[in-house]
Amino acid sequence: MNTPLQKLLENCYDDLLGDLSGKVADYIPELSKSDPKRFGISLTTLDGHIYDIGDSQFPFTIQSISKAFVFSMALENLGSNHVESVIGVEPSGEAFNAIRLTADNRPFNPMVNAGAIACTGLIVATEGKKAFDKIHETLSRFAGRKLGVDEEVYRSESLTGDRNRAIAWLLRNYSRLPENVDLVLDVYFKQCSILVTSHDLSVMAATLANSGINPVTGEQIISPYVVARTLSVMTSSGMYDYAGQWLYKVGMPAKSGVGGGIIASLPATLGLGTYSPNLDSYGNSVRGIRVCEKISSYLNLHVLSQKTDIKTCILADYGLSGISSRRSRRHEEVNILQDHHDEVRIIELIGALTFATMDYVSRAVITSSANLKYLILDLRRVSGITDAAKILLNSLQNDVEHNGIYIIFSGRTISSDDLNHIASKNTLLKNLNFRILDEAIEWVEDDIIKRYAELLNPNELVSLSEQFLLAGFTDKEIETISGLCIERNYKSGEQILFAGDSSKSFYFLLLGKVSVRLRSGIRLSSLSAGMSFGEMALLENLRSADVWADTDVRCLELTLHAYNNFTKAFPECGEKLMKNGALLLSQRLRMANAKVDILSSSN
Repeated sequence: MNTPLQKLLENCYDDLLGDLSGKVADYIPELSKSDPKRFGISLTTLDGHIYDIGDSQFPFTIQSISKAFVFSMALENLGSNHVESVIGVEPSGEAFNAIRLTADNRPFNPMVNAGAIACTGLIVATEGKKAFDKIHETLSRFAGRKLGVDEEVYRSESLTGDRNRAIAWLLRNYSRLPENVDLVLDVYFKQCSILVTSHDLSVMAATLANSGINPVTGEQIISPYVVARTLSVMTSSGMYDYAGQWLYKVGMPAKSGVGGGIIASLPATLGLGTYSPNLDSYGNSVRGIRVCEKISSYLNLHVLSQKTDIKTCILADYGLSGISSRRSRRHEEVNILQDHHDEVRIIELIGALTFATMDYVSRAVITSSANLKYLILDLRRVSGITDAAKILLNSLQNDVEHNGIYIIFSGRTISSDDLNHIASKNTLLKNLNFRILDEAIEWVEDDIIKRYAELLNPNELVSLSEQFLLAGFTDKEIETISGLCIERNYKSGEQILFAGDSSKSFYFLLLGKVSVRLRSGIRLSSLSAGMSFGEMALLENLRSADVWADTDVRCLELTLHAYNNFTKAFPECGEKLMKNGALLLSQRLRMANAKVDILSSSN
C-alpha cells in the first residue's frame, strides 16, 4: 500500500505524462539529443526518505542547477564578504546569459551566467587546477554519492560556449576573474556537465532544506548561515525571468537548468527534484514547473502561507500539587513538599522552539507566582532550537536566576555553547541538566526537603515501627516481626533483586535508597528509608523488576515462610499489611492519574 505522498506524486506524474509542450535545448548540440518523453519526479523528506516516480534514476547534466551549490561552496569556504565583493545578489531583469554587469562592474547575482562564472573563478583562485575536483566532490556530498560527468556534453559546451567566453573576458577586464580565464571556463563547462538524476536533485535540495545536513548521509555539508543566503538568491533569481511568477505561484526557493532539471527546497520540510527536458521560453522545464505548482498548491507549501499555533509548544504546565517524582517519600517529607508545591513550576515543551514559541514560553514564565524558586523546562519532545530561540532562552535563564530562581533543563542538555556564548557565565547550568524529567523533579524535591526539613536526617536509621507497610501494628507485633527478619547490607551500585528470580521474601528499608528498574534500565520507582520493596512476592511467584542500591543500604529481609508463620499467630496482621500495601498502590495510582489529567487538559 502506497503512502499518501507517493500517491500524490503518482497522480502528478500520470496527469502530466502526456504533456510534451516546449522543446529541448538546442544551443548546446549535445543537449538537443535529449528524449522529450523522459519524465521523473523525486521528493526527499528531512528524515531521508525518498519518493520516486518515472525516470527518477535517468542521468542528465546538472547545467545551471550547479550554480546554487557552487555559490554555497564559495560562501562556505571564502566567506560572504569576499564573495559579495565580486558578485551581487540582486535580480538582473535580463536573460540569464546577458553580457552585462552592474554599475559597479559586478555580476548581478550568482544564478546568471556572469555570476556563476565569477563564482567558479573564486574557487579556481583558491584551488587552481584542483578546482573542478573540489566542486565535483562537494556536489557529490550534496547528492550523497559520487556523481559522474558527461564528457560529450562537456566537449559540446566547450565548443559552443563563445557567449560565456565573452562574459568571462568582460569579467576579467574588471578584475572579477583570476588571470587563467581559460581554466575558469573549462571548470565551469565541466561543472555544468556533471550527471545527476531527479533522485539526486531531491537529496541535494533536501540538504538545503535541512540546514545543510544531508538527510540521507547525515553529513553537514554547509552551515545554516550559508544555506539561508543560498536559498535567498534562489528565491529571487533561481528561475531566470520566471522568478517572480514562480515565487507567486509556487513559493519555494528553486533553481532550474537547461538540461531539464528543477530543484525546489522548502526549508525544514522537503527537497524536490524533477526531470523533463522540454523547456519553455524562459529555459525552464515545462513539466517540472507544473509538478511543483501542483504539489505546492495541493499541500499548501508556499513559504509565505505557512502558519502555526505557538500555544501548542507547551504540552503541559503544572506544579508539584498532586505530582511527585518516582521516589517514594516518608510522610514528613511528603508534607513538606505539599506545603511548598507553589515554589515549583514544570513546563513540558514540544516541537521546534522558534523565536515565536520561545517568546510565548517566556511570557508564560513571567506570570509565575511570586513564590517560584524552581523552573523545570522539559525539552525531551523538542525537535530543535533556532538561534533566535536560543538568544531568548539565554535571556530568560539570566533573568530567572537573577531573581533567585533555579532554571532546570531535562530531556535535552543545554550548554553555554547552545546559547551562542551570550552571557553564559553560569555556575548552576552545568549541574542542572537532567536526562529525564523524573530525575529533575526528584532533584527539586530533594533540594526543597534539604531546605525545610532541618530536623530530618537522611542518614538516620528508620526503625521497623516507622515502616509504611507496618502502620497500625502493635509494639508486640513489630517486635515479633523483627525477630523473624534477617539483616542485610548492600553497597551503593549493588543489585539486590533480579527480575525473573523466584519471589521468596520481601524487604524493609532501614537506611539508604534503592531503585526499582525494568531490565531495560527504566526506573519504575525509587524508595527511601521507611519504605518496603519486593512486597509483590505476596502476590507473584517471580520477581517482575530489578532492585538496585542507589546508596549504601541496610534493610531487613522477611521470608514468605516466616511471614506465613507470623500471620498464623497474628491473623489480623495479614489484613493490616495488605491494606497498607493497597493504600501505597492507591497513592501511586492517584499520582499517575493526576499527571494524565494535566496532560489531557493542557493546550
